Amino acid sequence: MAKPVYILGTGLSHDGSSCLLKDGKIVVAIEKERITKKKHDGANDDLTINYCLDAEGITFKDISLVVEENTLNPQLRPEDIIARGKRIIPDDIPRVCISHHLAHAYSAVGCAPFDQMAVMVIDGEGSSLDTCIDINQNSVLPEEIKSIAPNERYLFWEKMSYYHYKDGILQTVFKDFSEWYRSERNILSYNKMEHSLGEFYDSISYYVFNEDFCAGKLMGLAPFGRPNIFNFEAFEYHDNRVFIKTDWINNFDPYLGSKYQCFSEYFQYYADVAYWAQRQLEKALSYIFNACYDMMPSENIGYAGGVALNAVANAYLLKNTRYSNFYFQPAAGDNGLAIGCCYYGWLKVLEREKIKHNASTYFGRTYQENDIKMCLSDRSSKINYYRGENYILDTAKLLNDGKTIAWFQDGSEFGPRALGHRSILADPRRKDIKNFINRKIKSREDFRPFAPSVLLEDSTMYFDCTTESPYMILVAQTKDEWQKTIPGVVHKDGSARIQTVTKDLNNKYYQLITEFKKLSGVSILLNTSFNGRGMPIVETVEDAVEFFIKAKELDALVIQDYIITRK
Repeated sequence: MAKPVYILGTGLSHDGSSCLLKDGKIVVAIEKERITKKKHDGANDDLTINYCLDAEGITFKDISLVVEENTLNPQLRPEDIIARGKRIIPDDIPRVCISHHLAHAYSAVGCAPFDQMAVMVIDGEGSSLDTCIDINQNSVLPEEIKSIAPNERYLFWEKMSYYHYKDGILQTVFKDFSEWYRSERNILSYNKMEHSLGEFYDSISYYVFNEDFCAGKLMGLAPFGRPNIFNFEAFEYHDNRVFIKTDWINNFDPYLGSKYQCFSEYFQYYADVAYWAQRQLEKALSYIFNACYDMMPSENIGYAGGVALNAVANAYLLKNTRYSNFYFQPAAGDNGLAIGCCYYGWLKVLEREKIKHNASTYFGRTYQENDIKMCLSDRSSKINYYRGENYILDTAKLLNDGKTIAWFQDGSEFGPRALGHRSILADPRRKDIKNFINRKIKSREDFRPFAPSVLLEDSTMYFDCTTESPYMILVAQTKDEWQKTIPGVVHKDGSARIQTVTKDLNNKYYQLITEFKKLSGVSILLNTSFNGRGMPIVETVEDAVEFFIKAKELDALVIQDYIITRK
């Protein structure tokens, strides 16, 4: 029997992660924040690498190749070198370093179901012009970028890239770069890139919430806003590129910017800002996608980069672009870079044939029976537990009785969404459930919505959706006749960020929703991530039990076939 070929991919940005590919298939991957309990943790990758090796039961001697993503620019950000520190990867293992957008692109290429496809990458910032390795004679670079002196190229960074993949070859079609700001500018003072869509949206979210990494919250706030309150354009469009204008900046109150203590008092103002920013982003994205389609038409497209996490904009793109089939990378942010690195190693470096991915995102290790029993036994003074032969039916009964359940099954999901392995679940028919979970369990703002997990075959009964959405990365409108029945998962504007559930991808979760349907007549569960405010999603059995003990409003915790309650 031939020795397995293992490729280790690792991302060294924020939201750091590592991934292990075995003979062209992902066997394990983990985000650093799940281990350190620090949101968006990154840089040094020792912990994530060890996690992957231990989960697979191998050592560095079994690794054929290491591929890592490089956003390192010592001229502009020397602190990045310090943050990475000394790493445990032995020097004798072949190592390849690739640029940021290329890693994003390969994360889509490797996981998408297409053999031929376009690939779009849009984020806040990628790699600098002097460190990009995917610029070639086929790249259509703006003339001003081509004329930049070599000693100035470190100031220009990727903001969008468009590729075409065919016959195992990824070709760069078009790349756009933006200059790093040399000075701060009012509402865009957070924005480091002069014309980046990702950093535009991040800047507005920082203006509203006075906190980093709040783009998802801004998207959730937007439906509370009103149209035409702000009716000016954020961007100008020409030559297949988008540029941020600055004449609108003074239309926003500088006092209210980053004054989160005023959020409740000025809620409608902030909601109107969010509504405006969301609509502007959607308009800009549709321009870019359609311009790129004209450059290189394709029936299929994969989409990655942090902006691809905007589920509302994704649904807009489905209806307002000419691509027939979209693949949205579930780990579209920097956590997905490690996946892309693995596939680059397999497809490009080793020149192996692409092996179709099974659509799973459940890449975490599965904790053994002994791990569970030991953890529960150690905390027996605080909890009751039993091993249920019919634990799925028992859980469905609890949910139908209005209980709120923490659900922990098999390996954890990879990416920012809880997809039925590390979830908090509830009955979507409860009128009070949104405020209850937001206030009592998650300790977060009341406007934050929750997602419906729905059986795929029933999804069109409840929602106006024409495509599968297994990764909770698309929104759809809830049909009028159902909005009052399932208020727990319907947002202010009637939308819902749906997760379609199938037996093939998540059999236990599918069975749970099916049993709940038999009891309630509704084939939907409210699903939110198993964590509290400012916390990463739980990873280990210990994480889950400790959270449950502290979260007094959670009624039960289900770990594999153990049902746990509080004494």
